[in-house]
Amino acid sequence: MQYPSPQDQRLYHEQVWKLVRQVPYGKVTTYGQLAQMIDCPPGIDENDYDMLGSRWVGTAMSACPNDVPWHRVINSKGKVSTRPGAQSQQQRLEKEGIVFAHDRINLTIYGWPVEERTGAPAQGDLF
Repeated sequence: MQYPSPQDQRLYHEQVWKLVRQVPYGKVTTYGQLAQMIDCPPGIDENDYDMLGSRWVGTAMSACPNDVPWHRVINSKGKVSTRPGAQSQQQRLEKEGIVFAHDRINLTIYGWPVEERTGAPAQGDLF
């Protein structure tokens, strides 16, 4: 099955990277939470965006420039995603003081608080 993607993928990636650059030292956010912070791109059905946005964020993160703190983006279960560099990601987060319990991060403690974000949070966007 062919899934839609943003018409201007580069613009979407830049929006993701701008948000990730704002995640403070010692905090994390998730792919889905980042997707919720970005308006549905033109020409994309909102239901499709709700379903695919976190994947698009993941695609943006796989192509991010060196100045983007990629290691601060985790999955919705509070885990680093299984991929090359996952051990490095956990090590980087631990150096920032983030504690893993059973390979998970407590998003209540280490999640990037809504009030610290630039722009209005999406409805229901909670840690």
